[in-house]
Amino acid sequence: MKIKAAVIEEKSGPFAIDEVELDPPRADEVLVRIAGAGMCHTDLVCRDQYFPVPLPCVFGHEGSGVVEVIGDAVETVAPGDHVVLSYASCGTCAPCLQGLPGYCLDLYGHNFRGSRMDGTSALHRNGASLNGHFFQQSSFATHAVARERNTVVVDREVPLELLGPLGCGVQTGAGAVMNALRPQAGSSIAVFGAGSVGLSAVMAARVVGCATIIAVDPNPDRLLLAQELGATNGINPLESDPVEAIRKATGGGVHYSLECTGLPKVLRQAVDCLTLTGICGLIGVSPLGTEVAIDMNAILFGRTLRGIIEGDSVPQIFIPRLIALYKAGRFPFDRLVKFYPLAAINEAVHDTESGRVLKAVMRP
Repeated sequence: MKIKAAVIEEKSGPFAIDEVELDPPRADEVLVRIAGAGMCHTDLVCRDQYFPVPLPCVFGHEGSGVVEVIGDAVETVAPGDHVVLSYASCGTCAPCLQGLPGYCLDLYGHNFRGSRMDGTSALHRNGASLNGHFFQQSSFATHAVARERNTVVVDREVPLELLGPLGCGVQTGAGAVMNALRPQAGSSIAVFGAGSVGLSAVMAARVVGCATIIAVDPNPDRLLLAQELGATNGINPLESDPVEAIRKATGGGVHYSLECTGLPKVLRQAVDCLTLTGICGLIGVSPLGTEVAIDMNAILFGRTLRGIIEGDSVPQIFIPRLIALYKAGRFPFDRLVKFYPLAAINEAVHDTESGRVLKAVMRP
């Protein structure tokens, strides 16, 4: 079938809306008519080749939509289902079998290689194969072919075009708190970076009962929103040293921290602000090979630094739980979203990179 898709032609280039061809789904795949697709930081850093995703390519990995066709082997999804498309994993390696698909031994291959695992692509342009299958979806398009494994059936009562960001960014921030760090009620947490991922973490920290929730960001508007969404404190690193401010606010340091910016300097701050036996989660994305200096004695005295992928989430379990919290008024992630037509995707990129928008969602 012929579809419209946003194609990145070259490193750091603009998105170009083009007509391309999409093959029917294979036995384990589904065809989804896209209702909304969130723009994630990972789309932009792959455009910039932080990770060497082959170009030209159709990106987009926070899709939501309606299933139109299913492959012969698909059992858990049916035509007409409302779905969210999430990240892909093999399902058979040790981490996947242990309920940790975010640490699939071939996570990179399933999400960043620009094709199916056998090297083929369902996308074509002018008779030639086109790179896609980004996170096994490539949802910056009117339609996408996804795998059954990364397709999550969701509640039909919730606006479908809103739900795409649950597939990655929102899931990552909320899951980092609720699934990975699992802070005790009454504990303290500092979130470095109040973008959509960080603010999702702030909302999750409120849900689980953290008594002190500190948001750190240089954008005053984002700090105000963070406090509306559950933060008890807001710290602007341009006005004061965040480590000193956190230690002062907590009487020595926080029990938990999250680094959401991918900046080495900020990761060091997120570790240094911990109390003894505190845990820092790293979820910010940086270019391959990025290094950071950590005080070894800070770690020696009972502190932990760990990486977190996709919020340690099993999407089929966690995404419906986030939707249930949203319906209950306890996780208002809709406040992060601004909608754009797919044709205005470059405007959405500009607004995202300038900080004017937290979570842009394209509606074909």
